[in-house]
Amino acid sequence: MATVAVLGATAGAGVVASRGDAASPAQPRLAAATQARTTSSAAARPDPATVRSVERGRGVSERASRGGSRPPLVSEQRATKTKALAVGQQDVSRAVTKTVVPTNPQDIARSMLPQYGWSSDQFSCLDQIYIHESGWNPSAENPYSGAYGIPQALPGDKMAAFGSDWQTNPATQLAWGLSYIRDRYGSPCGAWGFWQSHNWY
Repeated sequence: MATVAVLGATAGAGVVASRGDAASPAQPRLAAATQARTTSSAAARPDPATVRSVERGRGVSERASRGGSRPPLVSEQRATKTKALAVGQQDVSRAVTKTVVPTNPQDIARSMLPQYGWSSDQFSCLDQIYIHESGWNPSAENPYSGAYGIPQALPGDKMAAFGSDWQTNPATQLAWGLSYIRDRYGSPCGAWGFWQSHNWY
C-alpha cells in the first residue's frame, strides 16, 4: 500500500506539474525567451525625446540645404506684390508731374501769354506780327538794319538780357519780345494795331 501511495503521489505530482501547478523544467526557458523578446522590442522602440531631437535636427538640415530659414511663399508673394504696386505708383506719379516743354516757337509763345497777363485770344495778333517780321524764324536777320530773331530786336544783342543763348533759343527771344510789347503797347493786339498803321512796331 505504501508503494502504491508513493507511485500515486509521484504520478499525481507529474499530472499536477503538467497542468502548470508546479514549475516544469521548460518553464524557465520559456520565461527567459519571453523576457528577451520584450527587452528586444523595448530596445527597438526609440525614446520619444530622441525622436523629437532627430526630427528637429532633420528640419534644421533641410532648411540649411535650402539656404537657411525662409519666409513662407505667401509672404514672399505679398512682398513682391507690394513692391510692384509701389513701383507702379511711382511711375504714375512721374507721369502726372512730368512737364512737356514745347519746342515749336508758336507753342512756346502760347504757353508764355499767361505770364504776361494775356489770354489766348491775344495770340492771333502776336502771330500776325511775327509772321510779318520774321516768319517765326529764330535765325532771321534783316540784311539792312541788322534786326535779329523772331521779334526782330534791333540790335539783336538786346535779347542777351534774357539769356546768353539769345541767338538760337526761341524761348529767350520770345521772352524779350513779349516784354517789349507789354512795355510799349500793352498787349499783342495793341502792337498789331500799330504795326498795321506803320509797318513796324
